[in-house]
Amino acid sequence: MKPLAMKLPAVHPSRPSIGRRLLGYGCLALTLAWLTGCSRSADAPSGATAQPATAYAAVARGKVDIEGGLLNLAMPREGTLATVAVHEGEHVKQGQLLAALDTEPARLAVEAAQAQLEQAQAQLKLLGIKQAAAKQRARRLAAAAAAGAGDGQSADDAREAAAQVDAEQQSARAALGMAGQKLDEARYELKQRSLLAPFDADVVRVSAQPGASVSPASGPLFVLLPRKPRIVRAELNDSFVGVIQPGMPAEVVADSGGDHARWSAHVLRVGQVYGPATLENDPQVRANARTVECVLAFDQPQDLRIGQRVTVRFGHAAAPVATAPKD
Repeated sequence: MKPLAMKLPAVHPSRPSIGRRLLGYGCLALTLAWLTGCSRSADAPSGATAQPATAYAAVARGKVDIEGGLLNLAMPREGTLATVAVHEGEHVKQGQLLAALDTEPARLAVEAAQAQLEQAQAQLKLLGIKQAAAKQRARRLAAAAAAGAGDGQSADDAREAAAQVDAEQQSARAALGMAGQKLDEARYELKQRSLLAPFDADVVRVSAQPGASVSPASGPLFVLLPRKPRIVRAELNDSFVGVIQPGMPAEVVADSGGDHARWSAHVLRVGQVYGPATLENDPQVRANARTVECVLAFDQPQDLRIGQRVTVRFGHAAAPVATAPKD
């Protein structure tokens, strides 16, 4: 009887064993896990170095302006310009002469009114003298009639004459008051023939020259820029009306300018009336958008040009925007 022979499995050098394959898969998984961790570490900064993006409550278009806007001045009376005392670009003080009409007719009217006033004063003075004499004569005749040295008719005539002088004196006082009013009116008309600066301002435009005939209907002869603080009138979209409140900080950035052309400001007031978006460049958006005017004041006085286009970035009240350097 032959012994049983154990048949061993054949080993093929070209086929790796199951253990070696499992070992290779494990190494590959560890390598992928390490690469993924390194990529996430590189993309996501740590909490110590991460910088959150600046957030704004709203952004709006605006322009630089002043309270009340530019001042257009016309001559209050018609006539011929005799003097134009200022030029474009000059600075004028309050009460300074800008232009004047021919004042000869108005000056003659003042002189005539002054003469009439003096005449009324002289007439009233003369009646005062007559009144004193008439009263004295009436008292004497009344005393003589009472003593039986004169007749009563003469005393009555004297009293009537004194009363008549009193009436004439009252009329003279009224005439004197009327003459004074005429003199004031003539002086006022003389003053109206001169155009004065109502406050300190810069002369932006002059549309007048000596010898020209002008009238109030001719239009403004001078355009003045008052020396007042600059403000910003921003057009706030209706979706942000409930977000912006007076006192909130803001950053004003010039549409044409570098990073230095920015200034800190704060909200003065938010309007109560809706209107079109006049500062929007896109005509379709301009026709459909509804905005509310928001007025802002600069934190520091700025000497910006009126009408300059700007962008307003409204900060949150709890986290105001950083103060921008002065231009």
